[in-house]
Amino acid sequence: MKVRVSLKYLIGFLILAAIVSIASIVFRDYKFEDDVEPNRELSSLLSADVKRAFAPVLPNNPVVLPDDSSFHPQHQHEWFHFFANVRDKKGHPYSVQWSYFRIAHDERVEELGWLNSQVYFSSVVISTDRKIWREQRVARGGIGQAGVSALPLRMWIDDWTWRSLGRNPFPGHLDVKTDTFSLSLYSDLDGPYVLPGEQGFQTKHETEPTATYNLQAPFLKVYGQLKLTKETDPIAVEGTAFMSKEWGTGLMSNTQQGWDKFVLKLDDDTTLSVNRYRHDEELPYLFGTLSSKEKTIVLDNKDIVILPLNKTVIEGGRVMPLEWRIMVPRYNIDLKTAPVNKQSWLPFIVPYWEGAINTTGSDIAHGYMQLTGY
Repeated sequence: MKVRVSLKYLIGFLILAAIVSIASIVFRDYKFEDDVEPNRELSSLLSADVKRAFAPVLPNNPVVLPDDSSFHPQHQHEWFHFFANVRDKKGHPYSVQWSYFRIAHDERVEELGWLNSQVYFSSVVISTDRKIWREQRVARGGIGQAGVSALPLRMWIDDWTWRSLGRNPFPGHLDVKTDTFSLSLYSDLDGPYVLPGEQGFQTKHETEPTATYNLQAPFLKVYGQLKLTKETDPIAVEGTAFMSKEWGTGLMSNTQQGWDKFVLKLDDDTTLSVNRYRHDEELPYLFGTLSSKEKTIVLDNKDIVILPLNKTVIEGGRVMPLEWRIMVPRYNIDLKTAPVNKQSWLPFIVPYWEGAINTTGSDIAHGYMQLTGY
């Protein structure tokens, strides 16, 4: 007896099996918002898996370029993040953000095909003061759908690509196409790279051994095009951007609720980047950098004050602290922040609020804010 299987049904079955396989890896410990507190939801993805033997993050191991521009599969987590504030020829502002995550579910870093341990997910957002365009992608490593190559540096997931000319991220070209919108942005350095903490080694807790390796590019010039619908013409834009790259085995501790991150361009030559890590039944842990094109000042708990001001109920009933006061008294910095678009909650696999902010006070600055665990 012969059994005939339609080719289209066979292909459909294989695609369904691939989707289920990816989802089972990404969400093996993941629970959705209705089932778990937001900080537990985030921790299940970004805290270290103590059952696995990933490489530890240790001090006295400086970040080195261009070697550390590529990804580090011996570590469990890696995150490349790019945020740009741009304007069109009429002066209308837009914000663009692109994130590229890698999470390993076990130590098999060299396996090809379906045995590969790497899972990638990426998100893209374009926003104005009234509207947001957003999308995310998820893919399995080892099958060509997503990955990273070192020479030249290239990160891709489906047809979303970051491509550099050499081993370092810049000059770089971000090219993203979705079913409804697309963008093409070119960026290059307008100042030095910055290594936060101790030559890129950044602690995240006062007493626990939670730390990551970090690299920043706080001085970037960017230009390109945004196409907000398939029917409209591309919009030429230009402006400034900030890039951060972080990797390690655990981007947050098991007791961490979330973090509050602020990046502010104080003037053409100075960028302030500060972080507030919130933990269960403990005071927040603060750290950051005050970077100029001549030098970088590392900031720690005693240097920074970050206070939430008014809270806002956004769509869906979520309560968010969207206005803040940021002080660095030693350098006469005293700022109050306000969001450009309050409805910037992003319900991605790693969910967070992120959007452009402006400041009043000692400096009339602009930049972005990222809030997680709320």
